Amino acid sequence: MTNAVGTTVISNGQLVIGTGAAPIPNGYVVCVDGKITYAGPAAGAPKAAPEANRIDAKGGTILPGLVEAHFHPTYFNVAALEDLDIKYPVEYVTLLAAHNAKLALECGYTAARSGGSLFNIDVWLKKAIENDVCVGPRLASSGREICGVGGLMDWNPDFRKIGMEGLVLLVNGPDEARAAVRKLVKDGVEWVKTYPTGDAAAPDTNDHHTLCMTFEEMHAVVATAHNHGLKVTGHCRATEGIKNALRAGYDAIEHGTFMDDEAMELLLKRDVPCVPALYFELASIERGPEFKMPQSVIDGHKETLEGGAESARKILKAGGRLGMGGDYGFAWNPHGDYAKELSFFVNYVGFSPLQVLTCATKTGAEIMGRGDEFGTLEAGKLADVLVVDGDVIANIGLLEDRRNFLAVMQGGTVKAGRLV
Repeated sequence: MTNAVGTTVISNGQLVIGTGAAPIPNGYVVCVDGKITYAGPAAGAPKAAPEANRIDAKGGTILPGLVEAHFHPTYFNVAALEDLDIKYPVEYVTLLAAHNAKLALECGYTAARSGGSLFNIDVWLKKAIENDVCVGPRLASSGREICGVGGLMDWNPDFRKIGMEGLVLLVNGPDEARAAVRKLVKDGVEWVKTYPTGDAAAPDTNDHHTLCMTFEEMHAVVATAHNHGLKVTGHCRATEGIKNALRAGYDAIEHGTFMDDEAMELLLKRDVPCVPALYFELASIERGPEFKMPQSVIDGHKETLEGGAESARKILKAGGRLGMGGDYGFAWNPHGDYAKELSFFVNYVGFSPLQVLTCATKTGAEIMGRGDEFGTLEAGKLADVLVVDGDVIANIGLLEDRRNFLAVMQGGTVKAGRLV
């Protein structure tokens, strides 16, 4: 991904640094050769050369590019779990993933961490974005997910004779868990995604209180992944599954839905970030009848929504770290709606807009392992900047409509927005 050459100045807007600090009125940002050299008040800012490119924020908001911390570019209008492994061939899924990556960037997301990929598409999508073959967020890639046999992601009965190899690696015991990670090592992934627990989507066999992997399998995954420099995360809803993941050495937790005091203590002790992905639950409840979801599934999502919101409140209040990312790509939770997750955390969970933006920028970059490169607007970091026409702190819902974006800047280059 090539950085811009030259100088760009962004001015005339409130500046949200991304660290949680109060916004700076009349902010001023200077970017030189794709990196930030100054971000602060206009008063006292260094003078830029007359030939510098200039972006007028029109009294709106200047903030870091957003980070989608649970991104599924290979998911597209999934209406049932079975759609994930039989709906489209790999060739078409690849094209859909490139489309979704472009859409995410247009929606202000300059970086994203994959939460699981069909086939090995995310690894190659990352390479294509970095080599300027296509546009999209800076991507931390994962690949096929790991789940215990008979777990949430193993829904095809044996009599169908259908393999799951394009979606998930099924394991029975620690030896198979190690072998699965080694396959992913060869694929070139950065994150290993696992399924320690079930979900409300499978109430009859693997609901949100069910365990889908043993601790021994999870520990084998972590030991093997860490040996090869990879990170591990997991779909963790059930309380015991969360604790098993934390004890096994997971690097992040997806959802963290039903956390008790012991789970919270384990999370905080190791400073493990959690990505709740909660707007998905609300969308499932509100639009479930439209997609003929059984009432038992909708009821499970209601329980998950309330449990997840309470856990998220506890984590942030206790000083833990939360990333923002929303399991988009389902028919009732489509790509392009990413910022609805941010509005949800303000309007439903009760966070302040500034808290949510910090989770969606600084913490997201930290989860990707790149907090020293982007996620905040500070000198020396990459010029990944979002310029919004309007006051995002007063109305975070402005981020839901990309027509409000004056500029989506990545590495100092304006990639999307009204200025393109």
